[in-house]
Amino acid sequence: MTTEHDSPRAPLAGIGDQDHRFDDCGRPVPAVGLGRRSLLAAVGAGAAAGLTLGTPEMAAAAPRVAGTRKKTSRGHYLIKGAALVSVDPEIGNRAKADIEVKDGTIVAVGASLKARGAKVIDASRMIATPGFIETHYHMWSALGRNFVSEGFEYFAAKSATVAAYQPDDFYDSVLLGLVEAAGAGITTVNNWAHNVRGPKFADAELQAHADGLVRARYSYGHKDGQPGTQLIDFADIDRVQRQWFGKKSPFDGLVHLGVNLRGPGQLETFHAEMKEALKRKLPVSVHSGQGPTTAVHAADIKKMGYLGPDFLLCHALPFDEADRQAMVSTGAPVSFSPHSELRLGTAGGFHGQLLKMAHAGITVSLSFDASSLAPINMFESMNLTWNLGIPYIGTDTEKLPAIVFGQVIEMATINGAKALGLEKVTGSITPGKRADIVLVRADDINIAPIGDLESTLVRSATPANIDTVMIDGRIVKQHRETTSHDVSKVVRNAAAAAHAVRTRAGGTLTPVSSAVPRF
Repeated sequence: MTTEHDSPRAPLAGIGDQDHRFDDCGRPVPAVGLGRRSLLAAVGAGAAAGLTLGTPEMAAAAPRVAGTRKKTSRGHYLIKGAALVSVDPEIGNRAKADIEVKDGTIVAVGASLKARGAKVIDASRMIATPGFIETHYHMWSALGRNFVSEGFEYFAAKSATVAAYQPDDFYDSVLLGLVEAAGAGITTVNNWAHNVRGPKFADAELQAHADGLVRARYSYGHKDGQPGTQLIDFADIDRVQRQWFGKKSPFDGLVHLGVNLRGPGQLETFHAEMKEALKRKLPVSVHSGQGPTTAVHAADIKKMGYLGPDFLLCHALPFDEADRQAMVSTGAPVSFSPHSELRLGTAGGFHGQLLKMAHAGITVSLSFDASSLAPINMFESMNLTWNLGIPYIGTDTEKLPAIVFGQVIEMATINGAKALGLEKVTGSITPGKRADIVLVRADDINIAPIGDLESTLVRSATPANIDTVMIDGRIVKQHRETTSHDVSKVVRNAAAAAHAVRTRAGGTLTPVSSAVPRF
């Protein structure tokens, strides 16, 4: 029987006195900037279009279509006759239930409800579930989902393009990700912004959040490839907090501010950034690694006095028992990215780690990492997590309990809410919480006939089965159509932005044609 490696760890060696450049996953990256080959390719492509790199014309080579957001408002609704997976332990699952929503709040859940003046939504052939909550998504690169190719995967594509985005590209990318997420029943995201290249880039992402109508945390971070001695821009974080989260905030309570840090591998920088984050009472997100070379250990963070419910660790594949106990004792949550763990967790351990974290009682939430690593599809993430969650004979997991359907639904809903400090706001269909609700067609050919409700959601459902999505009491999707945004315009803008990014990056990514694609 194999056992977990318990050999003593070497003490953390910070590199704060060195000018190394690391990405948010702790991997060394080249100095930020376009290489000579990419620069020449970008210049050539720009010249073919009559443009010069670095000019406003080059930056604006991708025309943007205005007016993507449609008018939406909160209303008074009575969802009638839905099969219910509430994720509320007192309400439970029900074969048939009504849900009253008014002014963005879930007013009541029960049988044969009456609600004078409410607009009735016939859900008699649907399953109602809380909106899904994603806790780790690098949204600035959402439009780069298909930049990857054979021999040119996530890290190569990311390194080639980090400096090739302009603020408008960030806006189009984040809005694309938000609109796609909402259509897929994801009502809350953690935008892990680990390539904030300056104030205009942060503003572009935040404007996308203002226009996107999805509940979110905006986790402000460093510029990808930033020197290890350079702190993230807390002066700009203060500006963002004043301008975007003050009395005139455009978010209407949907978005809150956090930070993502590079972790204790750069120890002096980490301590300095944590001091600033704590002073501002900002929740923190850190990558904890997918292998020994990028390992960040929770037990070490606890000894430093930082670990707690507002300190989110992502991946966590290198954790040992001391790390898991540190997480449990402090209430710190984990963001588990099943597709990414499979693809990038080359040191192994993702299977056993999932079982051990769940068995220990850690708050495990689910996430996508990046759109070039996983589909923006929480049904598939739940299904994959459930399939991974089985003990293996002959390993140190063989006596652990298997992951069950209810657990992965909690990972995708209430655990995500807890991980983002939103458990009193969302994550379950509970009276008094905000109305983040998804209605899934129960009569579609890939779902009917229904048996166990939780099994149906985890094993059979896909985003194509979603009829209605409500976020904070606003209907953003109904009758399978997005109602909050003009999807064709969002796609057209993202396609044009992707073409511009690829043109600037050059090399492998150089577009076949200099003509901007139109949809």
